[in-house]
Amino acid sequence: MRRIPTAVLISGRGSNMAALLEAAADPSFPADIRLVLSNRPGASGLERAAGFGVATQVIDHRSFSDRAGFDAALDQALTTAGIQLVALAGFMRLLTPDFTRRWTGRMINIHPSLLPAFKGVHVHQQALAAGVRLSGCTVHFVSPEMDSGAIIGQAAVPVHPDDNADRLAARILAMEHLLYPAALALVANGQARLIDGRTAFAAGAWRAVTLTADLDG
Repeated sequence: MRRIPTAVLISGRGSNMAALLEAAADPSFPADIRLVLSNRPGASGLERAAGFGVATQVIDHRSFSDRAGFDAALDQALTTAGIQLVALAGFMRLLTPDFTRRWTGRMINIHPSLLPAFKGVHVHQQALAAGVRLSGCTVHFVSPEMDSGAIIGQAAVPVHPDDNADRLAARILAMEHLLYPAALALVANGQARLIDGRTAFAAGAWRAVTLTADLDG
């Protein structure tokens, strides 16, 4: 089986990165994670990645005068490493439209809400303020518009009456660690593809990325 050369981009501790690396440790997993790259030299996720035996690299965004310069260096690093698929995992940089267009259909992201609801940051506070009964997480193809790309998969998580942002975030994060490897696998093996701005699935493949947490959990 051909495994797709994949990079994971992080900015911090890399908990979703670790979930992806654990899944990719199985030789039957269709994504071969060859590189973990961070825009922050002190990102603790770099040590975690090295523990998996994966190559790491830092491109400090502060070394560049603008986003375009950073993105050009990032693109060069990915190309040099032979990367064909990119997974953003807590990568806290807005990418330029030129970069996202170059990687259209080959770059995915996970966001801690049920998009299109609650884009941007502080999403758990947004969900609690809105009084929703379900929140969750979404894996989507990256597009030039923030948190707006075609949806690949979602996991729904109940919002409890006594929740605060930290408790809700912890339950959603547990589902992120299940959803993201499943979504990456579908994209890597071609069962989920971006076609005309929408996600097209092989027969029945969408079931693998449609998850619901225990309503009492």
